[in-house]
Amino acid sequence: MDSKLSKIALGGGCHWCTEAVFQSLKGVVKVEQGYVASVEENSNFSEAIIVHFNRDEMSLKTLIEIHLHTHKSTSNHSMRSKYRSAVYAFSEEQKKESEDIIKSFQKDFEYKLITKVYPFQSFKASREAIQNYYQKNPNKPFCKTFIDPKLKYLMQKFSCQINQSKVAHLVTTTV
Repeated sequence: MDSKLSKIALGGGCHWCTEAVFQSLKGVVKVEQGYVASVEENSNFSEAIIVHFNRDEMSLKTLIEIHLHTHKSTSNHSMRSKYRSAVYAFSEEQKKESEDIIKSFQKDFEYKLITKVYPFQSFKASREAIQNYYQKNPNKPFCKTFIDPKLKYLMQKFSCQINQSKVAHLVTTTV
């Protein structure tokens, strides 16, 4: 494996939304959509993605910042067992770094961030039919209602981090 490549798992809202957000970023090499489990009371699977990224093009800090801003990271709603607000770390070092990054962004939010950092335990991929959901179905009502607004937000707030070719169709729909 390339020494510049790293990975982090992220859970928030629907994995279709999370997958589409992170697939649109520069430096992201691959996004695996599915379900992640941690340990102990968080050992049940929750919708999440694994992001494989090039650290020379995208920092862990920026990935986590985007993650915090593109799901309900301050809302402890009733569906949190299915949609855990989480960063799943692949090492103790990454866990500590992720916790520090989340703390550093608290000042940017009106309400307390509920996003937690957990050790990564296991992953189950989504069935093939729903992987790359947005890429396969950009005109479906779910995509128009839930994913397009997240991508438009990314274009406004994180335009330097966007791979424009992956969201070019949105430019024509926002003008």
